[in-house]
Amino acid sequence: MTITYEWRGSFDNAALNALHADGFDHPVAHTDWRARLERHSLGWVCAREAGGSLIGFVNVVGDGGAHAFVLDTVVARHHRSGGVGAALVAAAADGARAADCAWLHVDFEEPLRPFYFDACGFKPTAAGLMAL
Repeated sequence: MTITYEWRGSFDNAALNALHADGFDHPVAHTDWRARLERHSLGWVCAREAGGSLIGFVNVVGDGGAHAFVLDTVVARHHRSGGVGAALVAAAADGARAADCAWLHVDFEEPLRPFYFDACGFKPTAAGLMAL
């Protein structure tokens, strides 16, 4: 199966909302992703299988300088464990690098440690988090 990855790829809000619901196991929301991403993101990557179905997505937010941050990495359940997520993150790194970022950050829940460290190549670092 051929999967394509596109930096700042086109998408429709309904498809991205459905993918998020599938990937994060919650009801389908009605988020205006287009408006959100255009306002806050450095870029994003869309993964599509042959035929055009959206099967993966990652958002990249920048600080306007050297730092970029990976958010909302999601792969459709039926495409997990096939390298789609790692390819999304690699394309996100390429896009951030092309935008002159020097660092790509990610935070994640503990069960995702092998994915981000082993499959994607992130290195451990000290970080902090404050619930608001």
